Amino acid sequence: MKSIHRHFSKIAYKYKDLRTTDLEPILCIKKRLQNLTKIEAGDIGCGVGGYDVKLYNYLEERLYLTCIDVNDDMLNQLRKNFNNERKVNNFKIIKAVAENLPLQTNSLDCIFTFNTIHHFKLLDFLKEASRVLRDNGYLFIYTRLQSQNKRNIWGRFFPKFHEKEKRLHKLNKLKDSLNKMPMLELESIEYFKYTRIAGLEWLLTQAVNHHYSTFCLYNKKEFEEALKGFQENIVRNFKNTNRIIWDDENIMFIIIKNV
Repeated sequence: MKSIHRHFSKIAYKYKDLRTTDLEPILCIKKRLQNLTKIEAGDIGCGVGGYDVKLYNYLEERLYLTCIDVNDDMLNQLRKNFNNERKVNNFKIIKAVAENLPLQTNSLDCIFTFNTIHHFKLLDFLKEASRVLRDNGYLFIYTRLQSQNKRNIWGRFFPKFHEKEKRLHKLNKLKDSLNKMPMLELESIEYFKYTRIAGLEWLLTQAVNHHYSTFCLYNKKEFEEALKGFQENIVRNFKNTNRIIWDDENIMFIIIKNV
């Protein structure tokens, strides 16, 4: 965990430029919250706020957001990103862990977590979300499954990538964990599939800069060998390495707190 924490501190200033932020889950969330005139929400594991900027763009003045992360450097970068991307006023920033939220019981209309649930102790986080949400409040969990990770460009062609990444959940594990939370009900599961296009040079830049924390699970020698193997695999499987096309997949659990 210490190495992962150091990773996020090291990458914070360039994280926004290395990672892709998808619009589709934001539109899905907007539709679910369309009847609320004021939205008091929390983004848990907010990082540098890439998805938060999009939330403000589409929920606008209705959104009052508490951004929570355990890493100081990510939170400092979030402040800069808010100032650079959009002048946001209706927010506050808290350093805290996902399993012990310094928020009042029944205080939020919804909670978001984007590509971070695999860093949490799942049952403890779900228990906290259940406590903090108001009746009929929503929990939106956007992530990728182990099976989806295996099918993306990294899982297919970067040696040992999907074998090393065991933190991601399986679908049944997420469902079983929710079943242990009597006040949380799974309303729907939304599946997302994105066609990506990039050149080999950009993919290598992402890997070298560890845009996924999975790369921190390699030692130095392993990573160097895997990076070389990845490049060879791409050249072998794609005729045009300046235009590599693949699909990324994600999933979103839409959960409601029962009255």
